Amino acid sequence: MQFNKKHHSNQTLINLYKGMLKPRMIEEKMLILLRQGQVSKWFSGIGQEAISVGVAQALHEDEYILPLHRNLGVWTNRNMPFQKLFSQWQGKNNGYSKGRERSFHFGTNEHHIVGMISHLGAMLGVADGIALAHKLKGEEKISVVFSGDGGASEGDFHEAINTAAVWELPVIFLIENNGYGLSTPSNEQFRCKNFIDKAIGYGIQGYKVDGNNILDVYEMVSNLASSMRINPRPIILECITFRMRGHEEASGTKYVPQELFDEWGKKDPISNYENWLKQEGILTDEMIAEFRAIFKKEIDEGVEAVQAEPDIIPDLAKELADVYAPVSEKPTVTHHQLQHVSIAPQSNAVSKKRLVDAISDGLRQSMQQHPNLVLMGQDIAEYGGVFKITQGFIDEFGKARVRNTPLCESAIIGAGYGLSIKGMKAMVEMQFADFVSVGFNQIVNNLAKSYYRWGQAADVVVRMPTGAGVGAGPFHSQSNEAWFFNVPGLKIVYPSTPSDAKGLLIASFNDPNPVIFFEHKALYRAVELEEEVFDDYYEIAIGKAKTVRTGDEVSIITYGAGVHWANSYCHEAGIDADIIDLRTLLPWDKEAVENSVKKTGKAFILHEDTLTGGIGAEIAAHLSEHCFTYLDAPVKRCGSLDTAVPFNIKLEQQFLPKERFKSALQDLLNF
Repeated sequence: MQFNKKHHSNQTLINLYKGMLKPRMIEEKMLILLRQGQVSKWFSGIGQEAISVGVAQALHEDEYILPLHRNLGVWTNRNMPFQKLFSQWQGKNNGYSKGRERSFHFGTNEHHIVGMISHLGAMLGVADGIALAHKLKGEEKISVVFSGDGGASEGDFHEAINTAAVWELPVIFLIENNGYGLSTPSNEQFRCKNFIDKAIGYGIQGYKVDGNNILDVYEMVSNLASSMRINPRPIILECITFRMRGHEEASGTKYVPQELFDEWGKKDPISNYENWLKQEGILTDEMIAEFRAIFKKEIDEGVEAVQAEPDIIPDLAKELADVYAPVSEKPTVTHHQLQHVSIAPQSNAVSKKRLVDAISDGLRQSMQQHPNLVLMGQDIAEYGGVFKITQGFIDEFGKARVRNTPLCESAIIGAGYGLSIKGMKAMVEMQFADFVSVGFNQIVNNLAKSYYRWGQAADVVVRMPTGAGVGAGPFHSQSNEAWFFNVPGLKIVYPSTPSDAKGLLIASFNDPNPVIFFEHKALYRAVELEEEVFDDYYEIAIGKAKTVRTGDEVSIITYGAGVHWANSYCHEAGIDADIIDLRTLLPWDKEAVENSVKKTGKAFILHEDTLTGGIGAEIAAHLSEHCFTYLDAPVKRCGSLDTAVPFNIKLEQQFLPKERFKSALQDLLNF
């Protein structure tokens, strides 16, 4: 292994050595503790330290790094106290995630590190969002995100790099090519010889470096970062290295030929560099002993202190309180035709608006209210989106904030999360709600769990044009709100009227939590639903249901198109019903529903989603548990057929519960 001092000072060279030595000593201690049963799991990066350390020392301290399991050197070179790190690894309250996360599955804005989730490639798109924030703010900073050679097989790898290429984002996509994805060798993972060969396909630059040579890594990253700060663009950096231990310690290494260990053992990044420094007269045995003594003292004292820390005593209130980022409490009032207004319009001026107009109006006013809000979605810029919600927006807000995206929902939702980490807001428009399935992981595992895991709000609104009734078939008509209903940390909003849509959309942007905002396509331009909507900016509180109609015979609990089906039939048939429009599905307004059912004694739950596993099942169970003594009949549900949504209009009408619920409601009334 050849080292070239070049222009580097002796102090820089020593810092790089110390930067590698400390994580190696920590790892050696962890392996001892693992054998003693004092730690439960460990992913070793022994032999790969040069990559993490070279990157961390080459970047500015306020540039974000998104590392993986084997990048301990990133964390230690950002001057994180070992005791706090060890508390994290031991699941103690003094760790970074209050005992809620594993070793490196957490982030810290103080040290500008965003840890991984187990889905590996999911963090690549997040790096895009951080880099986009740097670019929009003119900060001349970059982000670096790690991937293994195995993780580079995931779709997120392609999506994130392609997006970064199109948007010219300053991201280094660093691939640690260590030859194995757990036990699967490279020849069973990919056919390309080098990962840098992929760069040309994205129209970007690719570089390869000896990942065991600390000076090569440091020099390469320093030069790339300096260039990218001035000329923002993404780069693939392939670091050739080898994993000297198992994927994690329990998995062993029997699947690796011994000759590979023999070969790579001679390329140890620390011993080779140490020998060269000594030959150059830069490092002495006395200095090494001093460094080791200092690190050993910190490690031993940290272990001892953490072992003395008490185990976590579960506190139910604290756990539940950390599911959502706090929202400033605002008193709600009734303001003319609106219920539960938390920000009242300053003017009484109104104009007729359809649902589509009200959503566009609320979105435009939110863009005006929040200069840090960025809109992203397919065809939303010049074209205005397939439903024309954002038509004309680029004229007012520009293409930097109203961004057409490639066809890559996962990367774009991840980018929204990255913007949040940098203190910005994001809206991601699904062209159709059905397409969210290819971005599902980002929503349920990154956005939803972020605040609970490490206190980072995911300030992202995902807009979802949803619903059937327009003859669009199985992949453009699904009601998929139940997919997200049992995911703690998400909020789900589903308005049924123009006034509610505007006020709730504004509230969604004022809420720091991830909001899935459903908009029924069949209601977008329904002239019969057009109503007078306040022109001014106003907010309707998330989590509050609306009483659409009052009565004493039955409570109909519904949302979306079901509100209009129920209201129309009750008016037509002269049914004296309470109609409760949930408006927010998560968290849903239990108090409003219970109060109505206690008054009428009968509960009917109607939704467009398929019956089995729909949100109505949860509401029915809740009413049976909490309102049983008030019920005069069984709780009744009605939803769409348990089939995919058919294309043929007559079949689609049979699929929907619009007509079927009428006889079901009469059955309940006659019970």
